Amino acid sequence: MAHIDYFMFPISPFNYLAGRGLDDIAAKHGATVTYKPFGLMRIFEKTGGLPPAQRHPSRQAYRLQEIERIAKLNKMPVNLKPAHFPTNPVPAMSAIIAAQDAGGGDLSGLCFTLLRGCWADEQNVADDAVIKAALTANGFDAGLADSGMLSGSEMVERNTNEALERGVFGAPSYLVNDQVFWGQDRLAHLDAYLSEIS
Repeated sequence: MAHIDYFMFPISPFNYLAGRGLDDIAAKHGATVTYKPFGLMRIFEKTGGLPPAQRHPSRQAYRLQEIERIAKLNKMPVNLKPAHFPTNPVPAMSAIIAAQDAGGGDLSGLCFTLLRGCWADEQNVADDAVIKAALTANGFDAGLADSGMLSGSEMVERNTNEALERGVFGAPSYLVNDQVFWGQDRLAHLDAYLSEIS
Protein backbone atom coordinates (compact mmCIF):
# COMPACT_ATOMS: atom_id res chain seq x y z
CA MET A 1 0.00 0.00 0.00
CA ALA A 2 1.32 3.42 -0.95
CA HIS A 3 1.83 6.11 1.65
CA ILE A 4 1.73 9.87 1.13
CA ASP A 5 3.42 12.34 3.45
CA TYR A 6 1.55 15.61 3.07
CA PHE A 7 3.60 18.65 4.08
CA MET A 8 1.13 21.46 4.54
CA PHE A 9 0.97 25.03 5.87
CA PRO A 10 -2.43 26.16 7.15
CA ILE A 11 -2.23 29.71 5.80
CA SER A 12 -0.87 28.85 2.33
CA PRO A 13 -3.17 29.98 -0.49
CA PHE A 14 -1.97 27.10 -2.63
CA ASN A 15 -2.77 24.61 0.09
CA TYR A 16 -6.27 26.12 0.07
CA LEU A 17 -6.54 25.99 -3.72
CA ALA A 18 -5.66 22.29 -3.71
CA GLY A 19 -9.09 21.81 -2.13
CA ARG A 20 -9.61 18.23 -1.06
CA GLY A 21 -8.15 16.68 -4.18
CA LEU A 22 -5.70 14.64 -2.13
CA ASP A 23 -8.64 12.79 -0.57
CA ASP A 24 -9.83 11.55 -3.95
CA ILE A 25 -6.35 10.45 -5.03
CA ALA A 26 -5.62 8.62 -1.78
CA ALA A 27 -8.99 6.85 -1.93
CA LYS A 28 -8.49 5.89 -5.58
CA HIS A 29 -5.17 4.21 -4.84
CA GLY A 30 -5.92 2.94 -1.35
CA ALA A 31 -3.06 5.11 -0.06
CA THR A 32 -2.60 6.22 3.51
CA VAL A 33 -1.78 9.86 4.31
CA THR A 34 0.16 11.47 7.15
CA TYR A 35 -0.41 15.19 7.58
CA LYS A 36 2.81 17.04 8.39
CA PRO A 37 2.24 20.73 9.19
CA PHE A 38 5.63 22.43 8.96
CA GLY A 39 7.38 25.78 9.30
CA LEU A 40 7.32 27.15 5.78
CA MET A 41 9.15 30.38 6.65
CA ARG A 42 12.11 28.38 7.99
CA ILE A 43 12.03 26.27 4.84
CA PHE A 44 12.20 29.44 2.73
CA GLU A 45 15.12 30.68 4.80
CA LYS A 46 17.07 27.44 4.41
CA THR A 47 16.29 26.74 0.73
CA GLY A 48 16.58 30.19 -0.84
CA GLY A 49 12.91 31.14 -0.91
CA LEU A 50 11.42 34.44 0.26
CA PRO A 51 8.18 35.22 2.09
CA PRO A 52 5.69 36.84 -0.31
CA ALA A 53 6.14 40.36 1.08
CA GLN A 54 9.90 40.23 0.41
CA ARG A 55 9.63 39.12 -3.21
CA HIS A 56 10.15 41.38 -6.21
CA PRO A 57 6.96 43.33 -7.08
CA SER A 58 6.59 41.42 -10.35
CA ARG A 59 6.59 38.12 -8.45
CA GLN A 60 4.10 39.47 -5.92
CA ALA A 61 1.78 40.61 -8.70
CA TYR A 62 2.03 37.29 -10.54
CA ARG A 63 1.29 35.35 -7.35
CA LEU A 64 -1.99 37.24 -6.92
CA GLN A 65 -2.91 36.67 -10.58
CA GLU A 66 -2.24 32.95 -10.15
CA ILE A 67 -4.31 32.71 -6.98
CA GLU A 68 -7.23 34.46 -8.69
CA ARG A 69 -7.01 32.33 -11.85
CA ILE A 70 -6.77 29.02 -9.98
CA ALA A 71 -9.64 29.94 -7.67
CA LYS A 72 -11.81 30.85 -10.65
CA LEU A 73 -10.91 27.64 -12.48
CA ASN A 74 -11.69 25.57 -9.38
CA LYS A 75 -14.86 27.58 -8.63
CA MET A 76 -13.58 28.48 -5.16
CA PRO A 77 -14.13 31.78 -3.36
CA VAL A 78 -10.94 33.65 -2.54
CA ASN A 79 -9.93 36.97 -1.03
CA LEU A 80 -6.63 38.08 -2.54
CA LYS A 81 -5.87 40.28 0.47
CA PRO A 82 -7.33 38.47 3.48
CA ALA A 83 -7.69 40.47 6.66
CA HIS A 84 -5.73 37.93 8.72
CA PHE A 85 -2.79 37.06 6.49
CA PRO A 86 -0.12 36.59 7.53
CA THR A 87 -1.00 35.33 10.98
CA ASN A 88 0.60 32.98 13.48
CA PRO A 89 0.19 29.47 11.98
CA VAL A 90 1.36 27.53 15.04
CA PRO A 91 -2.01 27.25 16.86
CA ALA A 92 -3.67 25.85 13.73
CA MET A 93 -0.76 23.48 13.04
CA SER A 94 -0.82 22.27 16.64
CA ALA A 95 -4.57 21.61 16.43
CA ILE A 96 -4.11 19.62 13.20
CA ILE A 97 -1.38 17.52 14.79
CA ALA A 98 -3.45 16.92 17.94
CA ALA A 99 -6.48 15.97 15.83
CA GLN A 100 -4.44 13.52 13.76
CA ASP A 101 -3.17 11.89 16.96
CA ALA A 102 -6.66 11.75 18.46
CA GLY A 103 -8.40 10.38 15.36
CA GLY A 104 -12.12 9.95 14.99
CA GLY A 105 -12.86 13.07 12.95
CA ASP A 106 -12.38 14.43 9.45
CA LEU A 107 -8.75 15.57 9.37
CA SER A 108 -8.87 16.68 5.74
CA GLY A 109 -12.03 18.63 6.52
CA LEU A 110 -10.34 20.33 9.48
CA CYS A 111 -7.41 21.43 7.34
CA PHE A 112 -9.68 22.72 4.60
CA THR A 113 -11.92 24.53 7.08
CA LEU A 114 -8.91 26.40 8.46
CA LEU A 115 -7.51 27.17 5.01
CA ARG A 116 -10.89 28.41 3.78
CA GLY A 117 -11.22 30.41 6.98
CA CYS A 118 -8.08 32.34 6.08
CA TRP A 119 -8.54 32.69 2.33
CA ALA A 120 -12.30 33.01 1.91
CA ASP A 121 -14.06 33.58 5.24
CA GLU A 122 -11.95 36.41 6.72
CA GLN A 123 -11.17 34.43 9.87
CA ASN A 124 -8.00 34.60 11.93
CA VAL A 125 -6.92 30.97 12.14
CA ALA A 126 -4.61 31.85 15.03
CA ASP A 127 -7.70 32.65 17.10
CA ASP A 128 -8.66 30.06 19.69
CA ALA A 129 -12.39 30.35 18.98
CA VAL A 130 -11.88 29.86 15.23
CA ILE A 131 -9.75 26.77 15.79
CA LYS A 132 -12.20 25.27 18.29
CA ALA A 133 -15.12 25.85 15.92
CA ALA A 134 -13.19 24.15 13.09
CA LEU A 135 -12.37 21.18 15.31
CA THR A 136 -15.99 20.79 16.39
CA ALA A 137 -17.33 21.15 12.85
CA ASN A 138 -15.12 18.26 11.74
CA GLY A 139 -15.91 15.85 14.53
CA PHE A 140 -13.06 16.56 16.95
CA ASP A 141 -13.04 17.62 20.60
CA ALA A 142 -12.60 21.39 20.80
CA GLY A 143 -10.33 20.84 23.79
CA LEU A 144 -7.60 19.62 21.43
CA ALA A 145 -6.91 23.30 20.74
CA ASP A 146 -5.71 23.66 24.32
CA SER A 147 -4.11 20.31 25.04
CA GLY A 148 -2.03 20.01 21.89
CA MET A 149 -0.04 23.25 21.87
CA LEU A 150 3.26 22.11 23.41
CA SER A 151 3.46 18.72 21.72
CA GLY A 152 2.20 20.29 18.51
CA SER A 153 4.97 22.88 18.48
CA GLU A 154 7.55 20.15 18.98
CA MET A 155 6.08 18.10 16.13
CA VAL A 156 6.08 21.14 13.81
CA GLU A 157 9.80 21.43 14.50
CA ARG A 158 10.35 17.75 13.71
CA ASN A 159 8.24 17.99 10.56
CA THR A 160 10.24 21.03 9.43
CA ASN A 161 13.53 19.23 9.95
CA GLU A 162 12.19 16.23 8.05
CA ALA A 163 11.02 18.49 5.22
CA LEU A 164 14.52 19.92 4.89
CA GLU A 165 16.07 16.46 4.88
CA ARG A 166 13.68 15.20 2.22
CA GLY A 167 13.96 18.09 -0.23
CA VAL A 168 10.76 19.99 0.50
CA PHE A 169 10.94 23.71 -0.31
CA GLY A 170 7.30 24.82 -0.57
CA ALA A 171 3.70 24.06 0.30
CA PRO A 172 1.78 22.01 -0.43
CA SER A 173 4.22 19.15 -0.98
CA TYR A 174 3.21 15.52 -1.36
CA LEU A 175 5.94 12.92 -0.87
CA VAL A 176 5.83 9.26 -1.87
CA ASN A 177 9.08 7.37 -1.33
CA ASP A 178 11.78 9.70 -2.69
CA GLN A 179 9.42 11.54 -5.04
CA VAL A 180 8.43 15.14 -4.21
CA PHE A 181 5.32 16.67 -5.78
CA TRP A 182 5.22 20.40 -5.04
CA GLY A 183 2.14 22.54 -5.57
CA GLN A 184 -1.58 22.11 -5.93
CA ASP A 185 -1.04 21.73 -9.69
CA ARG A 186 1.02 18.55 -9.15
CA LEU A 187 -1.84 16.44 -7.81
CA ALA A 188 -2.33 14.94 -11.28
CA HIS A 189 1.36 13.97 -11.30
CA LEU A 190 0.94 12.35 -7.88
CA ASP A 191 -2.05 10.43 -9.20
CA ALA A 192 -0.07 9.21 -12.21
CA TYR A 193 2.89 8.15 -10.08
CA LEU A 194 0.69 6.16 -7.72
CA SER A 195 -0.79 4.40 -10.75
CA GLU A 196 2.72 3.48 -11.88
CA ILE A 197 3.79 1.93 -8.59
CA SER A 198 0.55 0.14 -7.73
